[in-house]
Amino acid sequence: MGTTRRPDGPPFRGGDGRGGEDDAQHVVILSGLSGAGKTAATKLFEDLGYVCVDNLPGELLPALADLIAREPQRFEHVAIVLDVRAGEVPVAFAAMRGALEGRGIRPQVFFLDARDEVLIRRYSETRHRHPLAGSDGIAAGIAEERRILESVRAESDVLLDTSELSLRELRERIFSQLWHVVQPDQLSIQLVSFGYKFGIPLEADLVFDVRFLQNPYYVPELRRLSGLTDGVRTYVLDQPLARRFLTVVHELLGLTIPAYVGEGKTRLTIAIGCTGGYHRSIALAEDLGAWLTAHEYGPVSIFHRELERR
Repeated sequence: MGTTRRPDGPPFRGGDGRGGEDDAQHVVILSGLSGAGKTAATKLFEDLGYVCVDNLPGELLPALADLIAREPQRFEHVAIVLDVRAGEVPVAFAAMRGALEGRGIRPQVFFLDARDEVLIRRYSETRHRHPLAGSDGIAAGIAEERRILESVRAESDVLLDTSELSLRELRERIFSQLWHVVQPDQLSIQLVSFGYKFGIPLEADLVFDVRFLQNPYYVPELRRLSGLTDGVRTYVLDQPLARRFLTVVHELLGLTIPAYVGEGKTRLTIAIGCTGGYHRSIALAEDLGAWLTAHEYGPVSIFHRELERR
């Protein structure tokens, strides 16, 4: 069963969405590609008690920011969907973010993405029309939308690849990212284990391929067990190559994380992949997550993307 968790604790609990230290006003800007799951994400925010605003013309966004700032109790939790329907998206996004920050509110920006073939399949199944699809077809519309949203994607706080996510997994990923209190000298770090045969996570900043390690899949008594079990964990981590690999990764992250922070980066997504995403990548992601937490590099969450498949 798939789960998102901290390495030192149980799975995240959704509850009322307040995983942070207080009940301060929280505003989310939700953006992303058409077909990537913004409608489902909006419903999840509604279930958390957020006031959700969707498809508001860009010209009205500054007025909305003013209203949110003037009535913090009424608008304690707000999610604003901002995508290509708003017109000049980069301009609208900059105006909305600037208007909120000018009133003392720093919004948390979520960006939902998915692979092109997944988006095309979703549109084919629902028979909905892509907002930018013309005579050149859906693929051309997706390419144009990616170009338009490139700057928003680059400035997002949370980037989610929904290509292989169920609704429950999307809910867990959103919950795991809400209310992180990140100090100026820290990163919010997410580890994602995955299977190469299902595609590399789009949100990954760093990708490590661990298919060079011996595979527990070929050990009959371990085949059906995941990397969360003691047997698989021991089999993977006792390999000399695995210990050497982790040592090298520790050195790399010890070098690069302070540099990322110095450049103003606030989130880092590290993806670890094996063939099926069920044995080696899970065991190594868990071990690396524990190391990152022990060294206090920042809030750490772990997501095992393929665990649900079993």
